[in-house]
Parts: sequence; structure tokens; C-alpha cells
Amino acid sequence: MALRILALIIGFALLYIPILSVVVYSFNASRLVTVWAGFSTQWYGALFENRQLLQALALSLRIALVNAFIATALGTCAALLLARVRRGLLRHVVAAGTATMLVIPEVILGFALLLSFVTFGELIGWPGNRGALTVTLSHITFSTAFAAVIIRARLAMMDDTFEEAARDLGAGPWTVLRTVTLPLLAPALLAAWLLSFTLSFDDLVIASFTSGPGSSTLPMQIYASVRLGVSPQINALATLMIGAVAIGILIATWILQRRRHKNEARLPSPH
Repeated sequence: MALRILALIIGFALLYIPILSVVVYSFNASRLVTVWAGFSTQWYGALFENRQLLQALALSLRIALVNAFIATALGTCAALLLARVRRGLLRHVVAAGTATMLVIPEVILGFALLLSFVTFGELIGWPGNRGALTVTLSHITFSTAFAAVIIRARLAMMDDTFEEAARDLGAGPWTVLRTVTLPLLAPALLAAWLLSFTLSFDDLVIASFTSGPGSSTLPMQIYASVRLGVSPQINALATLMIGAVAIGILIATWILQRRRHKNEARLPSPH
């Protein structure tokens, strides 16, 4: 038991000490990341004056938001097809496509998407014009597969009697989907949305293949900056991102807990 606790402590230390060091050194007065010269918030001010980083952040947020909504919607359709349809060519095609997106290396996927955009661009007279649109389409391509897996897992555990009861009461397919299936899938939809947003916002490899001049995402900008030396502004930006993620997790947890308490309140008392 003691060894397990020690291993757990070491594991958490390896995970969180680097993150904590980023937060601490974002308040370092020195330009040198490894030298502590006193507490200062000057790098946060410098960060908000760095238009290049802010533009890359805004672009990544736009792409991630569009990707999250579309990937979750497409993933829901794919999950419903895989869970409700037992046979057929379309089901096999969707299942194969989903599995392929999950296991294919990002380098191969990025190169394949690049060739696809170049070929399609030549067919419509749009050669080499890559930007935010191609990055968004690329992110939707692989994010949909992850969203489908999450939602399909929820569908596999969901009780079908609620949908059957709604159909017995005369509800049509769309009414059952809107009033029964989607509300029951809400936790999975939220998880799929958050995962799709994170995958898009964090992507570097595929965006490097499919973006063009003037459409550098935040990970690409950070990678280009770090290659020239770690800037304290990157530490400040990382700290703000960590804080935003923490707030997002707290809000999502609060929403799920509130929904669970409401559902429990609706259940009849055992007495």
C-alpha cells in the first residue's frame, strides 16, 4: 500500500510540478526563464501588446469553436448510425472511417489532407490557397471520430425503454430524438464538445500541413517562438490558458452536478 501511495505521489508530481513551474516563472522579473529575479507581472502586459500572439490566439479560438460544434453534431449522427443500425454498407463505411481517424498518425493524416486540398484546389481553380478554412475542415475530419466514440459509448449504456415509451405514446422519430435521446446524451455531448475543442486548440502537426501564410494558429506561433528561446510571455500565456481550462472544468462539473441533482429529485422517494 505504501508503494502505491508513493507511486501515486511521484506520478502527480511529474504531472503538476512542470505546470506549476510555468505558472511561477510567468511572474518572474527576469527575461531568463531559469533565473528568478523577483516577482513581476510585466510579462502579462507585454503579452497583451504582442499582436502576433493575440491574433494567433483569436484564430485558434475561432477554429476550435467552429470545429467543436460541427464535430459534435457530425459525431452524434455517426454514433446514432453505429448504435442504431446493425447492418448495411453505410454503417461499415462510417465504422471504418471512424476507426481510421483514431489510429492514423497525425503526420500521415496532415500530409493526406494537404494533398487533398491541393488536388481539390486545382480542380476548382484554388491552388495552394490554404488558410483558416482548410485548418478548420482538417480539424473537423479527425475530431468527429473522437466525438463519435464518446457519444456511442453513452448510447451503449443508455436504457432504450425511455425511447420505446415515447414511441408507444405516439411520438415521432424526430420528437423522440429531440425530447428523449439528446437530453439523455447531454453529458456525452458536453464531453465530446470539450474534447473536440481541446483537440483543435492544441493541434500543431495537422495545422502545420494545412495552414498557409497569415493563418498561423497559437500552437504554431508558440512552437516558432520556443525554437528561438523560451519567452516569459509564453509562460504568461500558458498560465492564462491553464486558468481558463480550470474555470471551464469547474463550470462543466457544476453543470453536470446540478443536472444530476435535478434528476435525482425527480425520482420517487423509496418511502
